[in-house]
Amino acid sequence: MNRYYVDLHIHIGRTWTGKPVKITGAKSLTFTNIIEHARHEKGLNMVGIIDSHSPEVILEMESLIESGEVFEHQDGGLVFGDLTIIPGSELEIYDEQSNGPIHLLCYFPNLSIMKEFSSWLSGHLKNIQLSSQRIYVTGLVLQRKVKALGGIFIPAHVFTPFKSLYGKGVNHSLTEVLDPNLIDGIELGLSSDTKMADQIKELHDYTFVTNSDAHSLAKIAREYQVIAMKEPTFKELQKALKKKEGRKIVSNYGLDPLLGKYHKTVCAECLHPAVEEDQICTLCGNKKIIKGVADRILELKTAESSPEGRPPYVHQVPLEFIPGLGPRLLEKLVNHFGSEMAILHEVPYEALKEVVPPKIADFVMKAREGKVNLAAGGGGKYGKIAD
Repeated sequence: MNRYYVDLHIHIGRTWTGKPVKITGAKSLTFTNIIEHARHEKGLNMVGIIDSHSPEVILEMESLIESGEVFEHQDGGLVFGDLTIIPGSELEIYDEQSNGPIHLLCYFPNLSIMKEFSSWLSGHLKNIQLSSQRIYVTGLVLQRKVKALGGIFIPAHVFTPFKSLYGKGVNHSLTEVLDPNLIDGIELGLSSDTKMADQIKELHDYTFVTNSDAHSLAKIAREYQVIAMKEPTFKELQKALKKKEGRKIVSNYGLDPLLGKYHKTVCAECLHPAVEEDQICTLCGNKKIIKGVADRILELKTAESSPEGRPPYVHQVPLEFIPGLGPRLLEKLVNHFGSEMAILHEVPYEALKEVVPPKIADFVMKAREGKVNLAAGGGGKYGKIAD
């Protein structure tokens, strides 16, 4: 079995003609730019590109196939050199069963099925061109459609305070809005990790995925996983999510939850730490409190520990969080050592010092070993490395 670096949640910001897809996504996030950056700069082996349902994105994929730059693997996935692309879509449901909007991820093996899904979607949402659109069917209907097309279904960033399964959508259980038997995995999001999520017993049956939810090229692979597969294809990914025939997630790599934007409960205005029982911020008097992921999980807690066989979750600090490591110096590192994956996992300390100042090399090594001091994020503001 081989091991592959995988990030399954990367957004498209613009089409190849410049039309917006993910409004909050960078203009540089075109399909072609993403696959080139993921392959050559990040060193990934498989990516899930969300928003592949957008008609102009489909046209770009078709053009790449026609030119021979990309080809479709017989077992699913689009192949670009040593990178495999899994076409995906993030959709929002807000039906009568849910308390608020919920984001869900759907993946398909090839372009023809994605086109079929896109055609079906166009009859159930307002703008097929855009990302994360509200779809006017129930979660159950969406699940069944994805499964009828042979797809993969994963609830997205399930604990974030806005637009997520547990953060907003349900009172206590995913069964309130979804069929638990039609879920292939659970995406943890940036403000939680395996230990936190496994405090909810109904999640013990699912594989956890850790993805970047990238809205810019730099954010690609800020979270990812290493997956044991025979080769990087859609079918192999399906097996890995179900832990079949030796395929599995070997380890999850993600932010320490303290670095996430929604880890702690804070005042929505001044971001002063708070408890939800406070009806008013004790610092500025604002009346809106944003509940943090850590507190929400404690509300839902039904278990004490992870199930047997759960892969390790490795807390990792993305290179862009390293103090003093700006874009130019990062580019220099990547050009010298080949990819961000190599820098994060393999390059020795002495080699790093030959390219960057010792202080930055020290930070990279401490981050690799989980020995950096962190200040927690909340209310939409990332945590940070404390000097």
